[in-house]
Amino acid sequence: MDRLAFNAVAAINEQRVARQMVTNELANVSTVGFKRSFEASVRAVQVNGPGLSTRMQPQSFTEDFIQLRAGTVMATGNNLDVALTGSAVLGVTSADGQLAFTRRGDLRVNGKGVLENGSGYLVRGKDNSPISAPAGLVITIESDGTVFGRDPAQSNATPPVPLGTLLMRDASEIKLQRRPDGLFSVVGLEQGQDFPSGPNPPRLTAGALEGSNVNALDTMIKLLDQSRTFEQQINMIKEAKSNDESGATMMKAT
Repeated sequence: MDRLAFNAVAAINEQRVARQMVTNELANVSTVGFKRSFEASVRAVQVNGPGLSTRMQPQSFTEDFIQLRAGTVMATGNNLDVALTGSAVLGVTSADGQLAFTRRGDLRVNGKGVLENGSGYLVRGKDNSPISAPAGLVITIESDGTVFGRDPAQSNATPPVPLGTLLMRDASEIKLQRRPDGLFSVVGLEQGQDFPSGPNPPRLTAGALEGSNVNALDTMIKLLDQSRTFEQQINMIKEAKSNDESGATMMKAT
C-alpha cells in the first residue's frame, strides 16, 4: 500500500510545474503580445536500482520554448500600436539594461520623450540606442519599422522626419526562451546578446495590436483535466490508507 501512495504522491509532484504554467497562461489570456511557451507530459519510466525491473514511476517531461504562433490581431487606429507579423520580435532594453526581445507592441512616448512599450521597456533602434520623439510631433511607423515624426503645424506637403528604425529580428530559425521578467532571450546565448535576423524580413502592421496566442478554452480544459487528475491521485492515497487500516484491523482480530 505504501508503494501505491508513493506513486500517487510522485505523480502529484511531477504535475506541479505543469499546473503553475497552465495557470500562468490562463492569467495572460488578455495580455498584449503574450506567447505561450510551455509543453508538459507525464510518462511512466522504469525505476533503476534494487528490486524488480518492472517497477515504474511517473516522471514529467517539459519543454519551455517561446511559441511565436500569431495571436488575434486587433485594429486600434493608434499610430503607435504595432503588431509584429510572422516570427518577428522587437528589441527592447530590460530593467537591468540588457538587450531583450518581446512581441508587445503597444508603444508610447514616455515623459522623457523616448519610445517605450506598455510594460515600460525602452524600445531600441537599429543602432541599439533609444528612439527619441520630440514633444508635439505626430508619430507614424512604417511596416519596416521606420519611425517618422511630423510637425502638425506644418503643411501636409512637408515630408515627415525619420526618427529612427525599430530593432526587429526574424526569429524563425532560432529558439527563444522566457526570461524571469517575461521578455525573451535566445536559447544557448547569454542574456543580453543579439542574434542575426533570419531569412524573412521582419515586418509589422501599424495601427493594430496582437493579442495573446493562448487559447482560453484549451487552457481551461487542461486546468480541469489537471484538477481531476489531482483529485484522482488524492482518492488513491485515501484508498491506500483505508486498505492499510483494514489490514491492520484484520491482524488485530487474529
